Amino acid sequence: MLPKLGAFRAALLTGWIGLSTAGWLYARAKNIPLWLALPIIAAFLLEYSFYLVPGIEAAREQLRARLSRAALALALALSAIAPYLVYSLFTGQFSWMACVSLVAIVAAVSFWYVVLRPSRVSDVLFLALLAALKFSHALNHIYTSPIDVRVDILGQLMLIRTGALAALELRGVANIGFGFIPNQKEWVAGVRYFFYFLPVGFPLALAVGLVRLNFTGFLFWQTLAIFCGFLWVVALSEEFFFRGLLQQWLTAWTAWPNLALIATSLLFGAAHLPVRAFPNWKMAVVSAVAGLFYGIAYRKTGSIRASMVTHALVVTAWRTLFV
Repeated sequence: MLPKLGAFRAALLTGWIGLSTAGWLYARAKNIPLWLALPIIAAFLLEYSFYLVPGIEAAREQLRARLSRAALALALALSAIAPYLVYSLFTGQFSWMACVSLVAIVAAVSFWYVVLRPSRVSDVLFLALLAALKFSHALNHIYTSPIDVRVDILGQLMLIRTGALAALELRGVANIGFGFIPNQKEWVAGVRYFFYFLPVGFPLALAVGLVRLNFTGFLFWQTLAIFCGFLWVVALSEEFFFRGLLQQWLTAWTAWPNLALIATSLLFGAAHLPVRAFPNWKMAVVSAVAGLFYGIAYRKTGSIRASMVTHALVVTAWRTLFV
């Protein structure tokens, strides 16, 4: 018997109302013509609908029960292209070259584990593919905008959920706690390792001159929005990639959990070298130390939702207390 999709429908309805309202208010504030705003808002609503799927187990079970592996990969690819077509065709941003490039990218990610058997080589190459797409900013050149709106965010969200579904359902990655809402144990662990990081990470960031203290107060709702945004997008994607995939696989391949933790943290730090100006060694060092605490939170609970909480709390405190 297939699970009910009440949570998915509730999240979908709530998100559509919130995003529609935010998009309309933003368009009015920026004096964006309605004919331009509507297709962009529609593309974000469509992408949000797809983005929910990998994070809700009941939705994934529905797909698993109804679609074969090849059909699921095809559905992933088609859903990845749809938001691009919705906004680009109606805003004059459609390009055949960009569309062909997008098709090639999503086909590679979606069909990776349909064509290739899971192995150390295919897994490493899959991680390399996702990293190359992220750090090359290839999607930024596809998702162009006629106005001052970050349409490239559509590409980032697409890559997160397409890569996640490919790994979870086609590769069969399990027991990593992929999802949006942490349970009580994960909240407790996430908050605990955030507080463990505080006396280490922030003094280190101040000592190396990466940040300076600039606490001028904060608005609760603004801080909550920062936390939720990082929890459900940045922390979700980075913790899935680094802890859920890389740290888990390195632990299995080496049988040395501590080595996997350290190696993953160093690579996590290295991923932050391009932040602001390459090479940002200060950011890389602090990020690597933070990665140790994220990795321990994941290892203690077996869930990336715990490390997501630690990660999101660190970034929220960073943006609230420091510049």
